Amino acid sequence: MEDFERLKQAVADVEADVAKCEGGNKAAGTRVRKAMMEIKRIAQAIRVEISSAKKEAAPPAAPPALAPDQSAPQA
Repeated sequence: MEDFERLKQAVADVEADVAKCEGGNKAAGTRVRKAMMEIKRIAQAIRVEISSAKKEAAPPAAPPALAPDQSAPQA
């Protein structure tokens, strides 16, 4: 999963700026916020990819059952 590797790399890349931000560096805080938006975008792409794979792998849904007061159509 290529996007997951990109996510891990993005988190690793921002680690130094997080430490600077905690020390009070406002410019580092801006870089962290920008990086977090990118991380959010990558995470959303991963969610969509997993959801698509799940839908493709799911068996087809069974037709709904008839309610007790309904009868099957006569042919």
